[in-house]
Amino acid sequence: MAKGEKGPKGKKITLKVAKNCIKITLDGKKRLDLSKMGITTFPKCILRLNDVDELDLSRNLIRKIPDSISKFQNLRWLDLHSNYIDKLPESIGQMTSLLYLNVSNNRLTSNGLPMELKQLKNIRTVNLGLNHLDSVPTTLGALKELHEVGLHDNLLNNIPVSISKLPKLKKLNIKRNPFPKPDESETFIDSIRRLENLYVVEEKDLCAACLRKCQNARDKLNRIKNMAMTTPRKTIFPNLISPNSMAKDSWEDWRIRSTSS
Repeated sequence: MAKGEKGPKGKKITLKVAKNCIKITLDGKKRLDLSKMGITTFPKCILRLNDVDELDLSRNLIRKIPDSISKFQNLRWLDLHSNYIDKLPESIGQMTSLLYLNVSNNRLTSNGLPMELKQLKNIRTVNLGLNHLDSVPTTLGALKELHEVGLHDNLLNNIPVSISKLPKLKKLNIKRNPFPKPDESETFIDSIRRLENLYVVEEKDLCAACLRKCQNARDKLNRIKNMAMTTPRKTIFPNLISPNSMAKDSWEDWRIRSTSS
């Protein structure tokens, strides 16, 4: 924006307006929905409604999130996607009840992500896609409850090993980043997919029927594998890429699943 040029005025949010925007979700949570309202600055009046469980400020014109957002101590779900935010406040680390954080489609750089993110020990979903990140914050490796991570459409050259070691990670979207080798992202994601289906037990812990069932299943898989190795098969749609996106057709369904699981 040129010097002296005024930015968009934006809609003024009063406490009365904010109260009227509180909804009760299908799972009984209080949700303050101020999305798509042309807001340019974080409305301080909503700090008086800090008992809500969910806060949606997405698809606005907000440039800065104040430290006072940490007053939302009960917040489980925070959606700030599609704004103009270039930095998250350090106080976000105090919001330890957060399960879901979406800051995709903003102007975040790696320097705009505070170390205090590592304090969000309960968080399960973090979406940092569509930003300007040139490196993955090491703090993500400390979030052991993470199930889903979005890092797509950034400026990443590599993914740290600490991310692959997250014990509960199920979905990782790192598409459309300038990785040195095109196959690196697929290899990385494949290692996570394998973790979802790996169960290890000792034979002595299985009853006779269960052991026999496992052995039969293993024999069946071996036969299929041997057939695949001996029978050449023509590739169908060789350029088809399996989807691995955190984008959902219904944000409402995703929100309910993420916060109730």
